[in-house]
Amino acid sequence: MNRYRSITFNLLVFLLLLCFSCTKEKQHVDLIVHNANIYTVDDGFSKATSFAVKDGKFVAVLSSNIILDAFTSETILDAQGLTILPGLIDAHCHFYGLGLSQQIVDLVGTKSFDEVLQRVQDFQEKNPSNFIRGRGWDQNDWEEKEFPTKDRLDALFPDLPVALRRVDGHALLVNQKALDMAGVTNKTKVSGGEIILKNGKLTGVLVDTPMQFIVNIIPPPSRATQIQALKDAEALCIDYGLTTVNDAGISRNTIELIDSLQQANALSMRVYAMVSNNPEEVAYYLKKGIVKTDRLNVRSVKVYGDGALGSRGAALREPYADQEGHFGAMITTPEELEYLALKIADSDYQMNTHAIGDSSNISVLRAYKKALEGKQDRRWKVEHAQVISMQDFDYFENGIIPSIQPTHATSDMYWAGDRLGAAREQGAYAYKLLLEKAGLVVLGTDFPVEKVSPFLTFYAAVVRKDLDNYPEGGYQMKDALTREETLKGMTIWAAYSNFEEHEKGSIAVGKLADFVILSADIMEVSEQEIPKVTAKQVFIGGKKVK
Repeated sequence: MNRYRSITFNLLVFLLLLCFSCTKEKQHVDLIVHNANIYTVDDGFSKATSFAVKDGKFVAVLSSNIILDAFTSETILDAQGLTILPGLIDAHCHFYGLGLSQQIVDLVGTKSFDEVLQRVQDFQEKNPSNFIRGRGWDQNDWEEKEFPTKDRLDALFPDLPVALRRVDGHALLVNQKALDMAGVTNKTKVSGGEIILKNGKLTGVLVDTPMQFIVNIIPPPSRATQIQALKDAEALCIDYGLTTVNDAGISRNTIELIDSLQQANALSMRVYAMVSNNPEEVAYYLKKGIVKTDRLNVRSVKVYGDGALGSRGAALREPYADQEGHFGAMITTPEELEYLALKIADSDYQMNTHAIGDSSNISVLRAYKKALEGKQDRRWKVEHAQVISMQDFDYFENGIIPSIQPTHATSDMYWAGDRLGAAREQGAYAYKLLLEKAGLVVLGTDFPVEKVSPFLTFYAAVVRKDLDNYPEGGYQMKDALTREETLKGMTIWAAYSNFEEHEKGSIAVGKLADFVILSADIMEVSEQEIPKVTAKQVFIGGKKVK
C-alpha cells in the first residue's frame, strides 16, 4: 500500500509539473540537480534522475529531465551521471568524543607497546601537557596480546599523570602518578569492572567503572576546546558524507553547546543526542521532555549494560573461553536496568542500551519487555547487540531495534572466537538474523572506536572482510546484509529509529534536502571497490557543505 501511494504521488507531481511546463510557468527554487543516478530509498526503493530544492526541502523528485522545464534556479547542478544518496546517518557514534580525540595522542593502529610509548613521547615533545592523554591502543593487535603494565610509563613520566584509553573506550592504562592523584590503591574496591592486579600490585589497567576515578581528575576542557572539538568532528564527518550523527552518550553541557552552535549557524551537522545516564541529567531531561529543532533531537537516554569484548569486560553467561572463571561484568545491574527502564517508559524518551555480551543482552531485553508491556511504538534500541544466545533473538520481534556496527565484526573476527568459543560465536555479529527478527537494523561505526567512514561500514556489512580481503569467503557470511538492506540501515531505517522518518532518510518531496554525491555507484561497483568510494559533494538542507 505504501509503495502504491508513493508511485501515485510521484505520478501526480509529474503530471502537475508537465502542466506547468506546457504553460511555460516555471517555479523558482533554490537548487536544481539533474542528470543524476539517484537512489531515493523511498518505500519502493525507486530511482530518479533529478530533483528541486526550495527552503531546505525537496519540492520535486523526478525520473525525467522535465524538471528543467518546470523549475528555474540560479543554481543548477548537472551531476553528470554520478550517484546520489540521501544524507548518510551514523546511528551510533561519539561525535564530541571524536573531536576531543583529535587533541590527544592517537594510538590507533599501534602494533606494539613500544610503539605506544614512542607515540606518547613524540606527542608530549610537540604538545607539552600537564596531563598526558591518549586513545586507541589494542593489545589484540600486538604480538604480545596481553594487557600492558604501567612500569615503563612510570619510568618515563614519574611526575606527570598519564591516561591512555583502549580503542573501545572500556579500559585505561595509567601510570602511578595518575593512580596516586585519583586515590586508587590495590585495596580499592568497586563493582561493574576491574582494577587489574598482578601479584597483588597495581598494573595500571582499569576496566570500565573504575576508570571513573581517573576521569574525575582529568582537567575539564575549556569552552574554546569544546567548540573546536565539535567543529573538528563535523569536518571529519561531512568529508565522508554524513549529515546526521547519533551521539551515544553526552552531557547536558555538551548538548546545550551543540544547540547554541547550531542556532548560530556555526555547526551544520544534525545531531540525535543520547543523554548520558547521569541521574541528575536524566531527571532533568525526562521532566523537560523532548527537545527538537531542525538540527537537534534530544529524546533518548544512553545506558551501559556491560563493557567490551576486546577488554574482556563484556558480561557473558558462561566464562570466557580464553580466561578460566572470568565472566566479564555488568556496569548496570539487571535490577538497575529494570528500574531505569520503568522510569524511562513513563516518559516520551527512548532507552538505548549498550549490550555486548549474551548476559548483558538478555538482561536488557528482559528489562525492555517488562517496561514496555502495553506500550506502542517506543522504538527502544539495543546498542551493539553483539553476542546473543540463539534462544534470545525472538525478543527483537517485539519492536526492539538492533543498532549495530558492521566494522566491529571485521575488527573483532581475529580473536572473537578465542573469547567466545565456536558455538557461542554463532550468535555474535548476527546482523541478518537480527534483521529477520526485528524487521530492520540501523548501522553506525562507534567512531572513534572504529574509523569514521560509512563506506567501510557498507563494505563490512555486505562483504564481511577486512581491507586485506580476509577471510576468504567472508566472516560468517550467513549474516551478511544485501546492499539495499545496508543502504536502508544507513538512511531510512536509521531515521525511523530516531523518530525522524518523515523528515529525512530518503529523497522525497517534503523531506529535508540532505544528500551526498558519490564518486562511484556504491550499489553496483565491485565489492573490492566499495571502500574506495568517496563523498564528492555533501549538502545539508540544500546547502553545500563540501
